[in-house]
Amino acid sequence: GINAEYMGFYKMEGKEKLKRMKEQVLLTADKVYNVSDYEHPSTFQEDITPLSLKSFIENLNIHILSSTPEELVVDVKGIDAPLANALRRIMIAEVPTMAIEIVTMYQNTSIIPDEVLAHRLGLIPILADPLDFVSKDEHSEYNETNAIKFSLKVKCVKAEGKNINEEVLSNQLKWIPIGAQGEKFKHKPLKTVHDDILIAKLRPGQEIEAEMHCEKGIGQTHAKWSPVATAFYRLLPCISFKEKIEGENAVKLKDTCPMGVFDIEDVGTIKTAVVKDVRKCTTCRECLRHFPDKLILGKMKNHFEFHIETVGALKPGDIFLRACQTLKDKVNDWMLAMNDNLSLIHI
Repeated sequence: GINAEYMGFYKMEGKEKLKRMKEQVLLTADKVYNVSDYEHPSTFQEDITPLSLKSFIENLNIHILSSTPEELVVDVKGIDAPLANALRRIMIAEVPTMAIEIVTMYQNTSIIPDEVLAHRLGLIPILADPLDFVSKDEHSEYNETNAIKFSLKVKCVKAEGKNINEEVLSNQLKWIPIGAQGEKFKHKPLKTVHDDILIAKLRPGQEIEAEMHCEKGIGQTHAKWSPVATAFYRLLPCISFKEKIEGENAVKLKDTCPMGVFDIEDVGTIKTAVVKDVRKCTTCRECLRHFPDKLILGKMKNHFEFHIETVGALKPGDIFLRACQTLKDKVNDWMLAMNDNLSLIHI
C-alpha cells in the first residue's frame, strides 16, 4: 500500500507535483516508489516539458566531473533511462577496437595448451586506433588496411645459475609492419597497451614461437574487442529536509551516515544539519531509519553519472564520443527504414 512517506512526497499540488513525479524516484526505509518513466506526451493533461527535439536539445547537459587516462566520469542530464542504457551498452559492445584474432603456433613446449595460450594472447589490449583500419571480410586476405601483425619468439635458458626469459610478457610481442604500415605509423608504432602482462611462464628448454594477426571488431562478437573494463551509470541522489534537524539530532544524523553526506552548520547559535556532498550518498537509507519523518531521499530520473574505465586501447573520452556517434548512426538508419516503409504504404 501507499504509506505516509509516499503521500508526503507528493504533498504539493499542480505543476510542482507533476514535476516531482517526472523527475524523482522516492526511496523510503524499505521501498522504492515512482520508478516509471512518463515518456508519452499525453501522460499528463498539463504538459510541463513538451516532448520535442527542441526541448530535448535545450534540456540536455553534459558535464565532465573528472578525466584521467584510465577513467572518465561525466554527468549527463536531460535524458531518460532507455537512452542512458543504450549508450552504456554501445560503449561495452559496439565501439570497435583492434585485437588478436588469428594465432599461428609454430612452437609451444610450455605447460599451457595451444588453445589456452591463443586465448590469453587474444585478450591483450592493442594500442591502435581502429579508425586507421577497415573490418576484414571473411573472404579477403590480410593486408595493411585490415590487419596488424605481431610475432613472439621466446626461449627460456639457464645462464650463470639464473633462468633467462622465465616470464613471457606482453612487451615481447614484436610488431611486424605490413605493406606501408612502417611509414604510416612511424610516429606512433603499434604495440600492446601494457608491457607487463604475463602471458606464460617457462622453464629452461621450453619455448614459444608464434605469429599473430589482429583484426578490427566489436565486443558484441567477443569480449576481447570491448574497449572498456567497465562502463556503468547511476542516478544522481537527491536529499531534502521536510523540517530542520537541529541540535543533538543534527550531530546524530551526521554520525549516522557512513559516507559523510551530511555536515553541521551553525545557524545563529543552533547547530543545523545540511547536505554536504550528495554525490557521496550510496542510498543505504541509514538516515531514513533514524529520521523517517524529517528527510526525503530520492534519485533524479533524468540525471546520470557515467563512469567509463578503459582497458587502454582508446581514451575514455573517445569511447564516449564514438558511442554517441554510433547511437546517432543507428537512429539515422531507423529513420531511413521508416521513411522507406511509409513510402511503400503510400504507394
